[in-house]
Amino acid sequence: MSAERLRLMAVHAHPDDESSKGAATTAMYAAQGVDVLVVTCTGGERGDVLNTKYGEVAGGVEGMRAVRREEMAAAAAALGIRQHWLGFVDSGLPEGDPLPPLPEGCFALVPLEEASAPLVELMREFRPHVVTTYDPTGGYPHPDHVMCHRVAFEAFAAAGDPDRYVGRGEPWAPLKLYYNHSFSLARFRTLHDAIVAAHGESPFGDWIDSRGAMEIPERPVTTRIPCSEFFAARDDALRAHATQIDPDGFFFAVPRDVELEVWRTEEYELAESRVPTTLPEDDLFAGVRGTELAR
Repeated sequence: MSAERLRLMAVHAHPDDESSKGAATTAMYAAQGVDVLVVTCTGGERGDVLNTKYGEVAGGVEGMRAVRREEMAAAAAALGIRQHWLGFVDSGLPEGDPLPPLPEGCFALVPLEEASAPLVELMREFRPHVVTTYDPTGGYPHPDHVMCHRVAFEAFAAAGDPDRYVGRGEPWAPLKLYYNHSFSLARFRTLHDAIVAAHGESPFGDWIDSRGAMEIPERPVTTRIPCSEFFAARDDALRAHATQIDPDGFFFAVPRDVELEVWRTEEYELAESRVPTTLPEDDLFAGVRGTELAR
Protein backbone atom coordinates (compact mmCIF):
# COMPACT_ATOMS: atom_id res chain seq x y z
CA MET A 1 0.00 0.00 0.00
CA SER A 2 1.38 3.41 -0.93
CA ALA A 3 2.12 6.07 1.67
CA GLU A 4 -0.74 8.47 2.33
CA ARG A 5 -0.53 12.23 1.93
CA LEU A 6 1.63 13.91 4.54
CA ARG A 7 -0.16 16.22 6.97
CA LEU A 8 1.21 19.08 9.07
CA MET A 9 -0.67 20.93 11.84
CA ALA A 10 0.73 24.25 13.11
CA VAL A 11 -0.90 25.41 16.36
CA HIS A 12 -0.76 29.15 17.07
CA ALA A 13 -2.18 31.53 19.65
CA HIS A 14 -3.43 34.45 17.51
CA PRO A 15 -3.97 35.40 13.88
CA ASP A 16 -0.62 36.77 12.59
CA ASP A 17 1.45 34.26 14.64
CA GLU A 18 1.29 31.81 11.75
CA SER A 19 2.87 34.48 9.52
CA SER A 20 5.68 35.49 11.89
CA LYS A 21 6.60 31.97 13.07
CA GLY A 22 7.30 29.23 10.55
CA ALA A 23 5.38 30.80 7.67
CA ALA A 24 7.90 30.00 4.95
CA THR A 25 8.04 26.41 6.19
CA THR A 26 4.28 25.94 5.94
CA ALA A 27 4.17 27.62 2.52
CA MET A 28 6.97 25.36 1.29
CA TYR A 29 5.32 22.17 2.46
CA ALA A 30 1.94 23.24 1.08
CA ALA A 31 3.57 23.87 -2.31
CA GLN A 32 5.07 20.37 -2.13
CA GLY A 33 1.60 18.87 -1.71
CA VAL A 34 1.60 18.43 2.06
CA ASP A 35 -1.82 19.05 3.63
CA VAL A 36 -1.09 21.96 5.98
CA LEU A 37 -3.60 23.10 8.59
CA VAL A 38 -2.96 26.16 10.76
CA VAL A 39 -4.95 26.12 14.00
CA THR A 40 -5.56 29.53 15.59
CA CYS A 41 -6.54 29.24 19.25
CA THR A 42 -8.04 32.73 19.69
CA GLY A 43 -9.53 35.45 17.54
CA GLY A 44 -6.90 38.01 18.49
CA GLU A 45 -9.78 40.26 19.45
CA ARG A 46 -7.97 41.96 22.35
CA GLY A 47 -4.93 42.80 20.29
CA ASP A 48 -4.03 46.46 19.86
CA VAL A 49 -3.59 48.05 16.45
CA LEU A 50 0.21 47.87 16.22
CA ASN A 51 0.53 49.41 12.77
CA THR A 52 0.38 53.16 13.31
CA LYS A 53 -0.48 53.67 9.63
CA TYR A 54 -3.68 51.62 9.93
CA GLY A 55 -5.90 53.88 12.03
CA GLU A 56 -8.54 52.80 14.52
CA VAL A 57 -10.77 49.72 14.43
CA ALA A 58 -14.36 50.53 15.32
CA GLY A 59 -16.64 48.24 17.27
CA GLY A 60 -14.39 47.22 20.16
CA VAL A 61 -13.62 43.54 20.66
CA GLU A 62 -16.21 42.39 18.10
CA GLY A 63 -14.93 44.84 15.51
CA MET A 64 -11.34 43.71 15.99
CA ARG A 65 -12.38 40.05 15.78
CA ALA A 66 -14.07 40.66 12.42
CA VAL A 67 -11.10 42.55 10.99
CA ARG A 68 -8.63 39.93 12.11
CA ARG A 69 -10.71 37.15 10.56
CA GLU A 70 -10.45 38.92 7.22
CA GLU A 71 -6.71 39.38 7.69
CA MET A 72 -6.28 35.71 8.57
CA ALA A 73 -8.12 34.60 5.43
CA ALA A 74 -5.81 36.75 3.30
CA ALA A 75 -2.71 35.40 5.06
CA ALA A 76 -3.85 31.80 4.61
CA ALA A 77 -4.32 32.43 0.89
CA ALA A 78 -0.81 33.92 0.66
CA LEU A 79 0.68 30.82 2.29
CA GLY A 80 -1.50 28.33 0.42
CA ILE A 81 -2.64 26.63 3.62
CA ARG A 82 -5.91 25.77 5.35
CA GLN A 83 -6.85 27.39 8.65
CA HIS A 84 -9.17 26.53 11.56
CA TRP A 85 -10.36 28.69 14.47
CA LEU A 86 -10.34 26.88 17.79
CA GLY A 87 -12.81 29.45 19.12
CA PHE A 88 -11.29 30.83 22.33
CA VAL A 89 -11.14 34.49 23.32
CA ASP A 90 -7.86 36.44 23.34
CA SER A 91 -6.52 37.04 26.85
CA GLY A 92 -4.76 40.28 25.99
CA LEU A 93 -1.26 41.11 27.19
CA PRO A 94 -1.45 42.35 30.81
CA GLU A 95 0.79 45.28 31.64
CA GLY A 96 1.64 47.02 34.90
CA ASP A 97 3.17 46.30 38.28
CA PRO A 98 1.46 44.43 39.71
CA LEU A 99 -0.07 42.85 36.62
CA PRO A 100 -3.85 43.18 36.39
CA PRO A 101 -6.00 40.03 36.41
CA LEU A 102 -6.78 38.40 33.10
CA PRO A 103 -10.28 38.95 31.66
CA GLU A 104 -12.91 36.45 32.76
CA GLY A 105 -13.46 33.66 30.24
CA CYS A 106 -10.28 34.31 28.27
CA PHE A 107 -8.22 31.51 26.73
CA ALA A 108 -5.48 31.50 29.36
CA LEU A 109 -8.02 30.93 32.15
CA VAL A 110 -9.86 28.01 30.56
CA PRO A 111 -9.16 24.70 32.39
CA LEU A 112 -6.59 22.68 30.45
CA GLU A 113 -8.77 19.71 29.52
CA GLU A 114 -11.62 21.97 28.45
CA ALA A 115 -9.27 24.03 26.30
CA SER A 116 -7.57 20.94 24.85
CA ALA A 117 -10.72 18.99 23.99
CA PRO A 118 -11.51 20.77 20.69
CA LEU A 119 -7.88 20.46 19.58
CA VAL A 120 -7.84 16.75 20.42
CA GLU A 121 -10.99 16.36 18.35
CA LEU A 122 -9.45 18.28 15.46
CA MET A 123 -6.23 16.21 15.64
CA ARG A 124 -8.28 13.03 15.46
CA GLU A 125 -10.18 14.37 12.48
CA PHE A 126 -7.23 15.86 10.55
CA ARG A 127 -4.75 13.15 11.63
CA PRO A 128 -1.50 15.12 11.37
CA HIS A 129 1.80 13.31 11.15
CA VAL A 130 3.66 16.37 12.46
CA VAL A 131 2.56 19.09 14.89
CA THR A 132 4.35 22.40 15.49
CA THR A 133 3.74 24.91 18.28
CA TYR A 134 5.64 26.99 20.89
CA ASP A 135 8.03 25.86 23.59
CA PRO A 136 6.95 25.91 27.28
CA THR A 137 7.86 29.61 27.62
CA GLY A 138 5.49 30.46 24.78
CA GLY A 139 8.45 32.03 23.01
CA TYR A 140 7.78 35.13 25.07
CA PRO A 141 5.64 35.62 28.19
CA HIS A 142 2.23 36.22 26.62
CA PRO A 143 -0.41 34.20 28.52
CA ASP A 144 -2.01 32.97 25.30
CA HIS A 145 1.32 31.74 23.93
CA VAL A 146 2.05 29.81 27.11
CA MET A 147 -1.49 28.40 27.05
CA CYS A 148 -1.11 27.50 23.37
CA HIS A 149 1.93 25.40 24.26
CA ARG A 150 0.08 23.67 27.10
CA VAL A 151 -2.94 22.88 24.93
CA ALA A 152 -0.91 21.64 21.95
CA PHE A 153 1.33 19.53 24.17
CA GLU A 154 -1.69 18.01 25.93
CA ALA A 155 -3.44 17.25 22.65
CA PHE A 156 -0.31 15.68 21.14
CA ALA A 157 0.03 13.44 24.20
CA ALA A 158 -3.65 12.52 24.49
CA ALA A 159 -5.04 12.31 20.94
CA GLY A 160 -3.85 8.72 20.45
CA ASP A 161 -5.14 7.46 23.81
CA PRO A 162 -8.58 5.80 23.50
CA ASP A 163 -9.19 6.26 27.23
CA ARG A 164 -8.84 10.04 27.10
CA TYR A 165 -11.24 12.56 25.61
CA VAL A 166 -13.80 9.84 24.99
CA GLY A 167 -16.39 10.85 22.45
CA ARG A 168 -14.02 13.26 20.71
CA GLY A 169 -13.28 11.08 17.68
CA GLU A 170 -11.24 8.02 16.82
CA PRO A 171 -7.76 8.04 18.41
CA TRP A 172 -4.86 9.30 16.32
CA ALA A 173 -1.28 9.67 17.56
CA PRO A 174 0.76 12.27 15.66
CA LEU A 175 4.32 11.12 15.06
CA LYS A 176 6.41 14.23 15.78
CA LEU A 177 6.08 17.40 17.86
CA TYR A 178 8.22 20.49 17.20
CA TYR A 179 8.68 23.87 18.85
CA ASN A 180 9.39 26.75 16.47
CA HIS A 181 12.25 29.14 17.23
CA SER A 182 11.68 32.06 14.90
CA PHE A 183 12.71 34.69 17.47
CA SER A 184 15.95 33.15 18.70
CA LEU A 185 18.71 35.46 19.84
CA ALA A 186 21.13 33.52 17.64
CA ARG A 187 19.12 34.44 14.54
CA PHE A 188 18.77 38.11 15.39
CA ARG A 189 22.40 38.50 16.46
CA THR A 190 23.53 36.99 13.16
CA LEU A 191 21.22 39.28 11.20
CA HIS A 192 22.25 42.28 13.31
CA ASP A 193 25.96 41.67 12.69
CA ALA A 194 25.38 41.17 8.96
CA ILE A 195 23.33 44.38 8.68
CA VAL A 196 26.00 46.35 10.54
CA ALA A 197 28.69 44.92 8.25
CA ALA A 198 26.70 45.78 5.13
CA HIS A 199 25.09 49.07 6.12
CA GLY A 200 26.89 50.32 9.23
CA GLU A 201 23.77 50.43 11.38
CA SER A 202 21.17 47.90 12.49
CA PRO A 203 17.67 48.39 13.93
CA PHE A 204 17.95 45.32 16.15
CA GLY A 205 20.44 46.37 18.83
CA ASP A 206 17.79 47.51 21.31
CA TRP A 207 15.60 44.47 20.59
CA ILE A 208 18.50 42.12 21.28
CA ASP A 209 19.23 43.92 24.55
CA SER A 210 15.59 43.81 25.69
CA ARG A 211 15.21 40.18 24.68
CA GLY A 212 18.32 39.29 26.64
CA ALA A 213 16.97 41.16 29.67
CA MET A 214 13.86 38.95 29.63
CA GLU A 215 16.10 35.97 30.43
CA ILE A 216 14.14 33.74 28.07
CA PRO A 217 16.22 30.57 27.77
CA GLU A 218 17.74 29.80 24.39
CA ARG A 219 16.55 26.33 23.53
CA PRO A 220 18.36 23.82 21.29
CA VAL A 221 17.77 23.86 17.55
CA THR A 222 17.55 20.36 16.08
CA THR A 223 15.99 21.07 12.71
CA ARG A 224 16.71 23.75 10.11
CA ILE A 225 14.31 23.96 7.20
CA PRO A 226 15.78 25.49 4.01
CA CYS A 227 12.77 27.50 2.86
CA SER A 228 14.12 30.83 1.57
CA GLU A 229 12.27 30.42 -1.75
CA PHE A 230 9.12 31.03 0.28
CA PHE A 231 10.24 34.12 2.18
CA ALA A 232 8.21 36.19 -0.29
CA ALA A 233 5.06 34.22 0.59
CA ARG A 234 5.89 34.78 4.27
CA ASP A 235 6.16 38.52 3.64
CA ASP A 236 2.85 38.59 1.77
CA ALA A 237 1.20 36.81 4.69
CA LEU A 238 2.70 39.28 7.16
CA ARG A 239 1.41 42.24 5.16
CA ALA A 240 -2.06 40.68 5.16
CA HIS A 241 -2.21 41.31 8.92
CA ALA A 242 -2.40 45.05 8.37
CA THR A 243 -3.57 45.93 11.90
CA GLN A 244 -0.53 44.22 13.37
CA ILE A 245 2.29 44.57 10.85
CA ASP A 246 3.81 47.83 9.66
CA PRO A 247 5.31 47.11 6.21
CA ASP A 248 8.06 49.57 7.10
CA GLY A 249 8.49 48.23 10.64
CA PHE A 250 10.21 45.50 12.63
CA PHE A 251 9.40 42.47 10.45
CA PHE A 252 10.67 44.20 7.31
CA ALA A 253 13.74 45.82 8.86
CA VAL A 254 16.09 43.10 7.60
CA PRO A 255 17.26 43.85 4.06
CA ARG A 256 16.11 40.81 2.12
CA ASP A 257 19.42 40.46 0.31
CA VAL A 258 21.20 40.27 3.67
CA GLU A 259 18.72 37.74 4.99
CA LEU A 260 19.17 35.53 1.94
CA GLU A 261 22.93 35.69 2.36
CA VAL A 262 23.17 34.78 6.06
CA TRP A 263 19.94 33.09 7.21
CA ARG A 264 18.02 31.00 4.66
CA THR A 265 16.28 28.64 7.08
CA GLU A 266 13.58 28.47 9.74
CA GLU A 267 14.47 26.68 12.97
CA TYR A 268 12.72 24.11 15.14
CA GLU A 269 13.33 21.99 18.20
CA LEU A 270 12.21 18.37 18.00
CA ALA A 271 10.35 17.94 21.29
CA GLU A 272 9.11 14.38 20.78
CA SER A 273 9.31 11.77 18.05
CA ARG A 274 7.48 8.46 17.81
CA VAL A 275 9.54 7.44 14.78
CA PRO A 276 13.32 6.99 14.50
CA THR A 277 15.16 10.04 13.21
CA THR A 278 18.72 11.34 13.14
CA LEU A 279 19.66 14.81 14.35
CA PRO A 280 20.24 17.36 13.03
CA GLU A 281 17.38 17.37 10.52
CA ASP A 282 16.45 19.49 7.52
CA ASP A 283 12.90 18.12 7.14
CA LEU A 284 10.03 18.06 9.65
CA PHE A 285 8.99 14.74 8.09
CA ALA A 286 12.38 13.04 8.56
CA GLY A 287 11.62 9.51 9.70
CA VAL A 288 8.06 9.83 8.43
CA ARG A 289 8.52 10.48 4.72
CA GLY A 290 8.58 7.31 2.65
CA THR A 291 7.13 5.08 5.34
CA GLU A 292 3.85 3.23 5.26
CA LEU A 293 1.43 5.69 6.89
CA ALA A 294 -1.85 3.82 6.52
CA ARG A 295 -2.73 3.87 10.21
